[in-house]
Amino acid sequence: MVALASASGHSQLLMDFDLQILEQHFPELTDLQKDRFAAYANLIAEWNEKINLISRADIENLPKKHLLHSLAIAKAIQFKDGTRVMDVGTGGGFPGIPLAILFPECGFHLVDSIGKKVKVVVDCVHKLGLDNVSAEQARAEKVSNQYDFIVARAVTQLPRFMNWIRKRVKRTAFNDLPNGVLYLKGGKLDDDFASIKETPTAYPIQEFFDYDEFQEKYVIHIPVSRD
Repeated sequence: MVALASASGHSQLLMDFDLQILEQHFPELTDLQKDRFAAYANLIAEWNEKINLISRADIENLPKKHLLHSLAIAKAIQFKDGTRVMDVGTGGGFPGIPLAILFPECGFHLVDSIGKKVKVVVDCVHKLGLDNVSAEQARAEKVSNQYDFIVARAVTQLPRFMNWIRKRVKRTAFNDLPNGVLYLKGGKLDDDFASIKETPTAYPIQEFFDYDEFQEKYVIHIPVSRD
């Protein structure tokens, strides 16, 4: 099991999250991955008492509304080993940390402009033993490196987001989808799509996970062509 300890070294009281929903949709999960998802859920619940990361009413539904929601990206694409991903506006690590647990041979860089949220990510990454994740307090447009994919959960309107990240996408691609953005968003998409020059593809999450919570929620893939 992945052990969790408080700053004083004493064991924490762990919540009994039901993670069967993850195993149902990702039956290939290893024991280590299951342990890490359970540990991560508990870390978020603990941190959420100090910092508003997710709605407190959502804590009991964290496996579905946050872990499974993040992993919808993995139903749209299976990242190949060596893929580099940046998670923009990661908050407490969504969707980057769930994806990093699922894809241990890929590299993830999690950024947020709010320092206390980056502190949460750093703590979670350390306690989960994730050596494929780095974190940085930064605005996306100020990050110097380039990545195969940029992921995010509805941090802003798509036109603004695309302006932030276009230069952060690598030219050379080797995955089954073209390099670009994988964006988790709900609601009506027409206005956002009409305001960007790229041609997006929307994958309804309810087709991956048949739950009412995912009605009119999408994984949006936006290829970014670097001139």
